[in-house]
Amino acid sequence: MSAAATLTGPWRGLSPAVWILVVARAVNRIGAFTLPFLGVVLTVEFGTSLGQTGLIIAVFGAATIPSRLLGGQLADRLGRRRTIVVGLTGCAIAQLWIALSHALWSAVLATILLGLAFEIYEPPSQAMIADVTEPANRPAAYGLYSAALAAAGVLAGLLAAALSHWDLRWLFVADAITCLSCAALVALALPADVRREPSKEPTSTVSVWRDRRLLLLLASGTIFATIYMQLIIGMPLTLLEQGLPKSGTGLILALSAITLIAAQRLLRVQHLDDFQSIRIGYALLAAGLLVSAVAHSLAIFLVAAILWSLGDLFLLTRYLTQASGLAPDEARGRYLAVFGLSWGIATTIAPITVTQLLETAGPTGLWLTSAGVAAVLAVLQPWFRKRLA
Repeated sequence: MSAAATLTGPWRGLSPAVWILVVARAVNRIGAFTLPFLGVVLTVEFGTSLGQTGLIIAVFGAATIPSRLLGGQLADRLGRRRTIVVGLTGCAIAQLWIALSHALWSAVLATILLGLAFEIYEPPSQAMIADVTEPANRPAAYGLYSAALAAAGVLAGLLAAALSHWDLRWLFVADAITCLSCAALVALALPADVRREPSKEPTSTVSVWRDRRLLLLLASGTIFATIYMQLIIGMPLTLLEQGLPKSGTGLILALSAITLIAAQRLLRVQHLDDFQSIRIGYALLAAGLLVSAVAHSLAIFLVAAILWSLGDLFLLTRYLTQASGLAPDEARGRYLAVFGLSWGIATTIAPITVTQLLETAGPTGLWLTSAGVAAVLAVLQPWFRKRLA
């Protein structure tokens, strides 16, 4: 088998639209390293306390909730491609506003705008992948999506490490540029939106909210997303608390991305069902969090990043596969939007839990608590199987 075939093995035969989306999101991902530094920018550039920083980022997270719902509604009504372009353009405007802000009130308003635009493009992107992919191939398609984001994340982490030595505002300028580049690629390369005939069956938002399996999946996904966001928000603040260099966050992001790419090629996880994969993922995530709890040097934090990144490999794509599998075709955008609320809720909760636990229990208490929650979710997977499978 050729090297090219080995590289693309599980992804051969996927729709060209999937590859275009993957490339576009990878371009966007190269610049999307600002969120881990938002708390540092607020603390260092604007002099906010840990409590104020947590509250501002929580407001950002709350703003992403209507953003995700709007993205789902627009995806099913306006069209996938148009919605993606609208969301990315809004993100670029907000990022530039943050970079140009010199007063805290201006930065807060820009952060709220960023939240309102931040999740618009996710439901149409995920729905389009499901639209053009057979159910059996969706784990591979979402796996490709994650692998491409991880590959771009390597460069993102290195760029973050380099730019963090300068004014941190340049991070937001770089992200704005990649958002606009991604929007242009989507607008030019993806096929035009197809006008969908209205379904004869009622597909109101109420029917989506009545699906108990979706709500249970939303609850489980919210807990995972909260742990994930605690890592994104809490790791830079942990390094800051322990006097480690700001550039360490960029190195951790880069190593995390490299781990995801290498593990996806070396570990054959397609034969596992969703619940087996999720259980293994939570066990690895808990191990990485335990190592983070006892780490006092950058080298140990890098070891921890390898462990929790391996956990992410088993978790991220499987949750998307489960959510898309529950959705009827005509409401897929709304189903994925409702499931995606887990990230908005998590982004609202995580800044508060991170800053409060850092202030009261320190980094050890923060990561030990997170590890305990991950371990409980690993144990509960047979219970979830009975109610979701």
